[in-house]
Amino acid sequence: MRSPNSFFSPIKKFFFFGSGSLTLIASLIVIGWWRESDRLISLVEKFLLPQPIVPRIELATAIVKQVQEAQELTTAVYTMETVVPASADRKIGEWVIATTKLVYIAHGEVRAGIDLNQLTPEQIKITSDKIQINLPPPKILDQKIDVNRSRVFDYNRGFLNLGPDLAPQLQTQAQQETLKQIVHAACDQGILNRANDKAKQTLTQLLNQSSIQPIEINITSPSSQACI
Repeated sequence: MRSPNSFFSPIKKFFFFGSGSLTLIASLIVIGWWRESDRLISLVEKFLLPQPIVPRIELATAIVKQVQEAQELTTAVYTMETVVPASADRKIGEWVIATTKLVYIAHGEVRAGIDLNQLTPEQIKITSDKIQINLPPPKILDQKIDVNRSRVFDYNRGFLNLGPDLAPQLQTQAQQETLKQIVHAACDQGILNRANDKAKQTLTQLLNQSSIQPIEINITSPSSQACI
Protein backbone atom coordinates (compact mmCIF):
# COMPACT_ATOMS: atom_id res chain seq x y z
CA MET A 1 0.00 0.00 0.00
CA ARG A 2 1.36 3.47 -1.04
CA SER A 3 1.93 6.01 1.66
CA PRO A 4 0.23 9.41 1.45
CA ASN A 5 3.64 11.02 1.13
CA SER A 6 4.34 9.14 -2.06
CA PHE A 7 1.03 10.38 -3.46
CA PHE A 8 1.73 14.04 -2.71
CA SER A 9 5.36 13.83 -3.82
CA PRO A 10 4.69 14.61 -7.55
CA ILE A 11 2.43 17.47 -6.56
CA LYS A 12 5.11 18.89 -4.31
CA LYS A 13 7.63 18.61 -7.11
CA PHE A 14 5.23 20.35 -9.47
CA PHE A 15 4.69 23.21 -7.08
CA PHE A 16 8.40 23.35 -6.33
CA PHE A 17 9.40 23.58 -9.95
CA GLY A 18 6.46 25.85 -10.70
CA SER A 19 7.39 28.30 -7.98
CA GLY A 20 11.01 28.20 -9.15
CA SER A 21 9.96 29.02 -12.70
CA LEU A 22 7.78 31.86 -11.50
CA THR A 23 10.68 33.21 -9.48
CA LEU A 24 12.96 32.98 -12.52
CA ILE A 25 10.40 34.69 -14.75
CA ALA A 26 9.85 37.41 -12.19
CA SER A 27 13.61 37.91 -11.90
CA LEU A 28 13.95 38.19 -15.66
CA ILE A 29 11.11 40.70 -15.77
CA VAL A 30 12.75 42.77 -13.02
CA ILE A 31 16.13 42.65 -14.78
CA GLY A 32 14.55 43.61 -18.09
CA TRP A 33 12.63 46.46 -16.49
CA TRP A 34 15.81 47.66 -14.75
CA ARG A 35 17.72 47.72 -18.02
CA GLU A 36 14.95 49.54 -19.84
CA SER A 37 14.59 52.04 -17.01
CA ASP A 38 18.35 52.63 -17.12
CA ARG A 39 18.13 53.34 -20.84
CA LEU A 40 15.17 55.62 -20.24
CA ILE A 41 17.09 57.55 -17.59
CA SER A 42 20.07 57.91 -19.95
CA LEU A 43 17.76 59.16 -22.69
CA VAL A 44 16.14 61.69 -20.36
CA GLU A 45 19.55 62.89 -19.17
CA LYS A 46 20.59 63.37 -22.78
CA PHE A 47 17.71 65.78 -23.33
CA LEU A 48 17.83 67.53 -19.96
CA LEU A 49 21.57 67.94 -19.47
CA PRO A 50 23.23 70.79 -21.42
CA GLN A 51 25.03 69.57 -24.50
CA PRO A 52 28.71 70.45 -24.97
CA ILE A 53 29.24 73.58 -27.02
CA VAL A 54 30.90 72.90 -30.35
CA PRO A 55 32.50 76.06 -31.73
CA ARG A 56 31.68 76.77 -35.37
CA ILE A 57 33.49 79.23 -37.59
CA GLU A 58 32.00 80.26 -40.89
CA LEU A 59 34.35 79.42 -43.74
CA ALA A 60 34.05 82.92 -45.20
CA THR A 61 34.99 84.48 -41.86
CA ALA A 62 37.94 82.10 -41.53
CA ILE A 63 39.19 83.10 -44.98
CA VAL A 64 38.85 86.79 -44.09
CA LYS A 65 40.92 86.27 -40.94
CA GLN A 66 43.56 84.37 -42.88
CA VAL A 67 43.81 87.06 -45.54
CA GLN A 68 43.76 89.94 -43.06
CA GLU A 69 46.83 88.57 -41.33
CA ALA A 70 48.78 90.20 -44.15
CA GLN A 71 46.95 93.53 -43.40
CA GLU A 72 48.25 95.70 -46.23
CA LEU A 73 49.47 93.70 -49.19
CA THR A 74 52.05 95.77 -51.04
CA THR A 75 52.21 94.44 -54.58
CA ALA A 76 53.78 97.27 -56.57
CA VAL A 77 56.54 99.76 -55.80
CA TYR A 78 57.54 102.77 -57.86
CA THR A 79 60.75 104.71 -57.26
CA MET A 80 61.85 107.93 -58.87
CA GLU A 81 64.57 110.54 -58.65
CA THR A 82 63.53 114.08 -59.39
CA VAL A 83 64.91 117.59 -59.16
CA VAL A 84 62.58 120.02 -57.44
CA PRO A 85 63.24 123.76 -57.23
CA ALA A 86 61.78 125.94 -54.50
CA SER A 87 62.05 129.68 -53.99
CA ALA A 88 61.01 132.57 -51.77
CA ASP A 89 61.10 136.33 -52.42
CA ARG A 90 62.02 139.25 -50.21
CA LYS A 91 59.78 142.17 -50.99
CA ILE A 92 59.40 145.79 -50.14
CA GLY A 93 55.82 146.52 -50.92
CA GLU A 94 55.24 145.03 -54.33
CA TRP A 95 58.91 145.17 -55.29
CA VAL A 96 61.04 142.00 -55.17
CA ILE A 97 64.52 142.94 -54.00
CA ALA A 98 66.00 139.43 -53.69
CA THR A 99 65.06 135.80 -54.25
CA THR A 100 66.26 132.74 -52.39
CA LYS A 101 66.42 129.60 -54.49
CA LEU A 102 66.82 126.02 -53.39
CA VAL A 103 67.30 123.00 -55.64
CA TYR A 104 66.43 119.70 -54.07
CA ILE A 105 67.34 116.31 -55.53
CA ALA A 106 64.87 113.81 -54.15
CA HIS A 107 64.60 110.03 -54.23
CA GLY A 108 60.99 109.05 -53.67
CA GLU A 109 59.10 105.80 -53.35
CA VAL A 110 55.43 104.94 -53.79
CA ARG A 111 53.86 101.69 -52.56
CA ALA A 112 50.55 100.47 -53.92
CA GLY A 113 48.49 97.45 -53.04
CA ILE A 114 45.36 96.16 -51.36
CA ASP A 115 44.16 97.12 -47.89
CA LEU A 116 43.08 93.65 -46.78
CA ASN A 117 41.44 95.01 -43.64
CA GLN A 118 38.65 96.21 -45.93
CA LEU A 119 37.81 92.63 -46.95
CA THR A 120 34.49 91.40 -45.49
CA PRO A 121 32.73 88.00 -45.49
CA GLU A 122 30.16 89.46 -47.91
CA GLN A 123 32.93 89.71 -50.52
CA ILE A 124 33.47 85.94 -50.41
CA LYS A 125 31.15 83.57 -52.27
CA ILE A 126 31.39 79.86 -51.58
CA THR A 127 29.91 77.32 -53.98
CA SER A 128 30.17 73.56 -54.22
CA ASP A 129 33.10 73.69 -56.62
CA LYS A 130 35.05 76.87 -55.80
CA ILE A 131 35.54 79.89 -53.55
CA GLN A 132 35.31 83.37 -55.07
CA ILE A 133 36.96 86.34 -53.36
CA ASN A 134 36.23 89.88 -54.54
CA LEU A 135 39.14 92.06 -53.50
CA PRO A 136 38.83 95.71 -52.49
CA PRO A 137 40.23 98.17 -55.05
CA PRO A 138 43.97 98.90 -55.00
CA LYS A 139 45.20 102.16 -53.58
CA ILE A 140 48.34 104.08 -52.73
CA LEU A 141 49.44 102.65 -49.41
CA ASP A 142 52.43 104.88 -48.78
CA GLN A 143 54.60 107.54 -50.33
CA LYS A 144 57.87 108.67 -48.85
CA ILE A 145 61.17 110.33 -49.55
CA ASP A 146 64.40 108.49 -48.95
CA VAL A 147 66.12 111.18 -46.90
CA ASN A 148 69.38 109.25 -46.90
CA ARG A 149 69.61 109.50 -50.69
CA SER A 150 68.02 112.93 -51.09
CA ARG A 151 69.88 116.20 -50.65
CA VAL A 152 69.89 119.94 -51.22
CA PHE A 153 71.84 120.41 -54.43
CA ASP A 154 71.98 124.19 -54.37
CA TYR A 155 70.94 126.96 -52.02
CA ASN A 156 71.33 130.58 -53.14
CA ARG A 157 70.05 133.68 -51.37
CA GLY A 158 70.75 135.94 -54.33
CA PHE A 159 72.62 139.22 -54.57
CA LEU A 160 74.43 140.03 -51.32
CA ASN A 161 72.47 137.25 -49.64
CA LEU A 162 69.49 139.55 -49.41
CA GLY A 163 67.04 136.74 -50.03
CA PRO A 164 65.19 135.34 -47.01
CA ASP A 165 67.06 132.63 -45.14
CA LEU A 166 64.40 129.93 -45.32
CA ALA A 167 66.39 126.79 -46.06
CA PRO A 168 64.36 124.41 -43.80
CA GLN A 169 61.03 125.76 -45.04
CA LEU A 170 62.08 125.58 -48.69
CA GLN A 171 63.36 122.04 -48.22
CA THR A 172 60.03 120.99 -46.68
CA GLN A 173 58.21 122.66 -49.57
CA ALA A 174 60.40 120.80 -52.06
CA GLN A 175 59.75 117.48 -50.31
CA GLN A 176 55.99 118.01 -50.38
CA GLU A 177 56.14 118.81 -54.08
CA THR A 178 58.29 115.72 -54.60
CA LEU A 179 55.65 113.48 -53.04
CA LYS A 180 52.98 114.90 -55.34
CA GLN A 181 55.18 114.40 -58.38
CA ILE A 182 56.13 110.80 -57.64
CA VAL A 183 52.51 109.80 -56.88
CA HIS A 184 51.30 111.28 -60.16
CA ALA A 185 54.20 109.69 -62.04
CA ALA A 186 53.51 106.31 -60.45
CA CYS A 187 49.83 106.50 -61.39
CA ASP A 188 50.72 107.49 -64.95
CA GLN A 189 52.90 104.39 -65.12
CA GLY A 190 49.96 102.18 -64.08
CA ILE A 191 51.07 101.30 -60.57
CA LEU A 192 47.49 100.57 -59.41
CA ASN A 193 46.78 98.15 -62.25
CA ARG A 194 50.08 96.38 -61.60
CA ALA A 195 49.18 96.19 -57.90
CA ASN A 196 45.86 94.58 -58.81
CA ASP A 197 47.44 91.95 -61.05
CA LYS A 198 50.14 91.11 -58.53
CA ALA A 199 47.65 90.88 -55.65
CA LYS A 200 45.53 88.41 -57.61
CA GLN A 201 48.55 86.25 -58.38
CA THR A 202 49.93 86.36 -54.83
CA LEU A 203 46.66 85.61 -53.02
CA THR A 204 45.72 82.85 -55.47
CA GLN A 205 48.99 81.05 -54.75
CA LEU A 206 48.76 81.69 -50.99
CA LEU A 207 45.18 80.52 -50.47
CA ASN A 208 45.27 77.56 -52.85
CA GLN A 209 48.00 76.02 -50.70
CA SER A 210 45.64 75.70 -47.72
CA SER A 211 42.26 75.25 -49.41
CA ILE A 212 40.62 72.06 -50.63
CA GLN A 213 38.43 73.97 -53.08
CA PRO A 214 39.93 76.06 -55.90
CA ILE A 215 40.25 79.77 -55.11
CA GLU A 216 39.16 82.37 -57.66
CA ILE A 217 40.35 85.93 -57.02
CA ASN A 218 38.38 88.77 -58.62
CA ILE A 219 39.99 92.20 -58.70
CA THR A 220 38.25 95.57 -58.53
CA SER A 221 39.19 98.52 -60.73
CA PRO A 222 40.98 101.34 -58.88
CA SER A 223 38.95 104.32 -57.75
CA SER A 224 39.20 107.52 -59.78
CA GLN A 225 40.19 109.28 -56.53
CA ALA A 226 43.02 106.86 -55.72
CA CYS A 227 45.75 109.03 -57.21
CA ILE A 228 44.55 112.43 -56.02
